[in-house]
Amino acid sequence: MSGAGGDRVDLTVVVPAYNEERRLGPTLDAITRYLDEPEGRWGEWEVVVADDGSTDATRDIVTACRDPRIQLVASPHNRGKGNALRIGVAASRGRRVLVTDADLAAPIEELEKLDKALGEGNAAAVGSRSVPGATIGSRQHRLRELLGRGGNFLIRSVAVPGIRDTQCGFKLFDGDRARAAFAASRLDGWGIDVEVLQYFRRADWPLAEVPVSWSHQSGSKVRPLDYVRVLGELGRLKFRSLRPADAFAVLLFLLMATALYSGRFFDPAHRYLPDSLQDQNQWEWFFAVTADSVAHLRDPLFTDLQGFPNGVNLMANTVMLGLSVPFAPLTLLFGPALALSLCMTLGLAATAAAWYWFIVKRVVRQRAAAFLGASLAAFAPPMVSHANAHPNFVILFMIPLIIDRALRLCAGTRVTRDAVVLGLLTAYQVFLGEEPLLLAAVGMLLFAGAYGLLRRDVAKAARRPLLRGLPIAAAVCLPIICYPLAWQFAGPQSYQSVLHGTGAGNSPLALLAFAERSLIAGDAARANALSLNPTEQNAFYGWPLVLLAFAIVVRLWERTLVKALAFTALAAAVLSMGPRIRVPLTETVLPGPWALLADKPLFESVIEGRFAMVCAPVLGMLLALAIERLGTIRRVGTVYAGLLAVSLALLPVIPAPLKSTDRVDVPAFITDGLWKSYVRDGESLVPVPLPDPGNAEALHWQTAAGLGFKLPGGYFNGPYGEDRIGIYGASPRETSSLLRDIRYSGKVPEIGSNWKAQAAQDFAFWKAGALVLAPQPNDTQLRRALEKLVGRPGRWTGGVWVWDLHKGS
Repeated sequence: MSGAGGDRVDLTVVVPAYNEERRLGPTLDAITRYLDEPEGRWGEWEVVVADDGSTDATRDIVTACRDPRIQLVASPHNRGKGNALRIGVAASRGRRVLVTDADLAAPIEELEKLDKALGEGNAAAVGSRSVPGATIGSRQHRLRELLGRGGNFLIRSVAVPGIRDTQCGFKLFDGDRARAAFAASRLDGWGIDVEVLQYFRRADWPLAEVPVSWSHQSGSKVRPLDYVRVLGELGRLKFRSLRPADAFAVLLFLLMATALYSGRFFDPAHRYLPDSLQDQNQWEWFFAVTADSVAHLRDPLFTDLQGFPNGVNLMANTVMLGLSVPFAPLTLLFGPALALSLCMTLGLAATAAAWYWFIVKRVVRQRAAAFLGASLAAFAPPMVSHANAHPNFVILFMIPLIIDRALRLCAGTRVTRDAVVLGLLTAYQVFLGEEPLLLAAVGMLLFAGAYGLLRRDVAKAARRPLLRGLPIAAAVCLPIICYPLAWQFAGPQSYQSVLHGTGAGNSPLALLAFAERSLIAGDAARANALSLNPTEQNAFYGWPLVLLAFAIVVRLWERTLVKALAFTALAAAVLSMGPRIRVPLTETVLPGPWALLADKPLFESVIEGRFAMVCAPVLGMLLALAIERLGTIRRVGTVYAGLLAVSLALLPVIPAPLKSTDRVDVPAFITDGLWKSYVRDGESLVPVPLPDPGNAEALHWQTAAGLGFKLPGGYFNGPYGEDRIGIYGASPRETSSLLRDIRYSGKVPEIGSNWKAQAAQDFAFWKAGALVLAPQPNDTQLRRALEKLVGRPGRWTGGVWVWDLHKGS
């Protein structure tokens, strides 16, 4: 590749100029004098002045030069330094190209240092004021210098890590590579320096940063705010670099998420997802209490609005402060129902987009293949099941970013930077969901172990950056999460572990069966028989998809990536079966590897069946690899058979929209504020029966009342007994257990003086201002029991029965 002049020269000096009549003459004299002495040092050379639409005599100065080696290229209008450099480099003919500003802040004599760096095998040498050995003569104003340093720091952090001084206008390039990079550039402003360096980085052309002497020159065209403009230009460049297919994929993910939530999305305040059981009430309450804490500057880690008077350790519950805090303004303005609905819809789409980005970057280049793989990763049956009720298992957009950053750290190119970012990403994920982070970490370890055994050379190369970087990541992460985690595990109302029983593992049949919300093959009875409940259908990939995955692994077995992915999926699936694996259709029970982890810290609170969720992105990546391979096959019959197999495997797992129903109306006693006459400061309102994980509608009452009253009982994780074992809901008391039993059995036991005394004691513990009984199954029996416990009938008001517990009432 050569410039416009045709014949090659050894060196071209490109000088961008805009209204430089005062400085350009001396600058050209200095350049030509240096290049001519000593004779022959620089061979044949030329100077190209790139005028960017000057309105003064800049062009006349160049045309008046009698030296034919000095040329002028001009733009009819002023467009910016980037435009000047682009036309100047395009006109160059040099085997090497030096770009230097017209003020010669870095003297032309510094060229020798840059030339030496190119002689050592580099494709470009960047003159720098910021590396050891650089000298600075006259300085700028102190404020200007500080602003410039700050701007340059942001630019290099965001765009060209490793180069300390991207904006110094003194750079020497290999000529052909410079012409390629500047021709590909699109920025007209100051940001072209960074854009060109990014081009060299992406092409793996080596860069050297060389210390130079530099002095501030009066009349400089660069202003401190220009660094902000550079960042803006780079941002626009990044946006424009997105392919239409990428934007289309993100739009499709958003439409898919909206369709899944369509039953609630368009009227969240009056629609309920019945398969969420009571979790929708709980999560709306989490968003509401976090927003209330933000608005009133209260501690977001604890509240006594539920579980009164003991309260709730919010950090020990999945309140997702990483999203409930940013969404607080929306929650306060439009209510927690809309905020939660929007958060889950956008979060699911963002998760799919993150997996798409990761697969395109790390697995395949074909956009269609990446889209299908990301769709499976984000909308697989386990994800759809959790989409009913668990935002922390749906909003997983940080997981692909963490995996990618860990892989960057293994590469060892920018250890400190990648470690710092990894620490920050991990800290943020803690505030989105600790259990998904734990599952992801196990999945990463399984993959890394398999890949490391297969590629020992890669594992050996990654060892050193990991040993350097992981302590840095921990040093960044731990100060952020240390206090919240200390509060979670040792603060008020903390607990030791949550017991999930012995049936939390997946049956092997669950991995082959179809989920309830499968659009074509869904079988609610079968799915519920093989899972804890509709929110915990953690497998259900269906036998066609499992069979397709097996075929892909066999066909692409030669690839190390495929082997490691296969091991990860298989190991996660086996872990998800729990400590005892029952062989289907037999009485045989085998020990499962989960038994080795079940009683270990952190793992003891995990629902082991959720480990099957690790298979979703793994299957997505295997699918993407298969689709990309099909695109390289020339035989039409083979391609047709492959696409047919993919279609038959994916059709059964396409999800139907989540079920939704009309929401139960909040009683007028709550919405009209009648409760305020019964509940005084420091007291609680006691719904009958008390709210618990089986019936948490009272949490909806509380959010509808703007969190104006406190509730005993509730739906949260809290401690029970002297061992502080984690349970769902508040520690039961005699009266709460009695009322709950009547609610579900319809039987009222004999209530004598002992029960009345116990009730009075429990009412006092709850600091109860009033008992409230709404219409519900067995409400007649509940009302009869309350009349005996309180000693008088209740009052019907605002659509509920109310017992005022104040003396003399």
